[in-house]
Amino acid sequence: MEGTTGTTLKSRNTFWLIVIGAAFWGINPLFRVMLLDTLTSAQIVFIEHLLLAFIAVPILWKNRHELKGLRKIHIGALLFISWGGSALATLLFTAGLTYGNMNAVLLLQKMQPLFAIILARILLKEMLPKHFASLVVVALMGTYLLTFGFSFPLGHVGDVIQMGSLLSLAAAALWGGSTVMGRIMLKQMKFETVTALRFVLATPFITAIMLMQNAVWNIPADSTALTLIGINLVLSALLPGLFSMLLYYKGLTNTKASVATLAELSFPMTGMLVSWLFFQETVTAAQFIGFVLIWGVIFTISKQREIIAPIERERAPILSKIS
Repeated sequence: MEGTTGTTLKSRNTFWLIVIGAAFWGINPLFRVMLLDTLTSAQIVFIEHLLLAFIAVPILWKNRHELKGLRKIHIGALLFISWGGSALATLLFTAGLTYGNMNAVLLLQKMQPLFAIILARILLKEMLPKHFASLVVVALMGTYLLTFGFSFPLGHVGDVIQMGSLLSLAAAALWGGSTVMGRIMLKQMKFETVTALRFVLATPFITAIMLMQNAVWNIPADSTALTLIGINLVLSALLPGLFSMLLYYKGLTNTKASVATLAELSFPMTGMLVSWLFFQETVTAAQFIGFVLIWGVIFTISKQREIIAPIERERAPILSKIS
C-alpha cells in the first residue's frame, strides 16, 4: 500500500509538471510584443529554434544510443511533433484567421482536446479516468468563456462551413495529435531526447518557411535596442521554449495523453493573466468563471489515480504492430 501511494503521488506531481509547462506558453506575448516591432513571426521562431538547436545537439550526442533502432513509425511520430505540432499547425491556424469568420476559427480550435482524447484511445488504448466526459465538457465550457464570454460568436451555420474552419480543425488535430505522438516517443526514449529532437528536426522546416517568405530583416543599428532584442529572444527560447517543453515531456512520461490535453488548458489561463497584469486588459465576469471552471477541472483530475500511466522502456504494442 505504501509503495502504491508513493507511485500515485509521484505521478500526480508529474501531472502538475504538464500544467506548469503549458502555463509557460502563455507568457510568450511578453517577449513577442517587442520582437514583432522589428522581426516577422517566422524570423523570431527561426532564431529561437537556432538557439534551441544549439542547446539540443549536445543532448542528442550524449543520448545518441537512443537513436539506434528507430523505425519508420518513430520517425513519423517525431516529424509529426516537430513539423506538424511546432510549425505547420501554427501556420494553418494563422492562415485560417485570414479566411472569413475569425470567431469560427477560434471556436473550432477548441476541439483540440477531443482530437487528443480520440487518438489516445485508438493508438494508446488509454482508459479514461472517472467522470472524464463530464470534466471535458466543463473544461470546454471554461475555454469558451475565456474566449467569447457569454456571447454566441456565430450568426449562422455558414460562418462555420468555410476554408478557415477546415484549416482551424486541421491545426487542432495536429496539436492534439502531437500530445499522443509525444507519449508514443516517450516509450522509446528519455524526455530530454524527445525535447531535443523536437527542436532540431523543426529547425530545417522553419528555415524553409522563413526563406519562402523572403521578408526583410529590420535589425536596429542602436546597440541598446539590439541588446534588448537579444535578451528577449533568449528568454523566449529558454522559458516558453526549452524549459516549458522539458517540464511538459517529463510530465507526459507518467501521465496519460488524454489527461495531458486537459492539463494543457493552463495555457489560455496564463494568457488571460498576462493580458490582465501586463497589457491592462479587463477581465470580464465570464472570463473569471471560465478561469475557475478550468482550474476546477485540472484540480479534480489531479486527484484521480486513473491519470497514472508510467512508461516502461520497451516498445509499445501499437509500435510493434505497425513496425
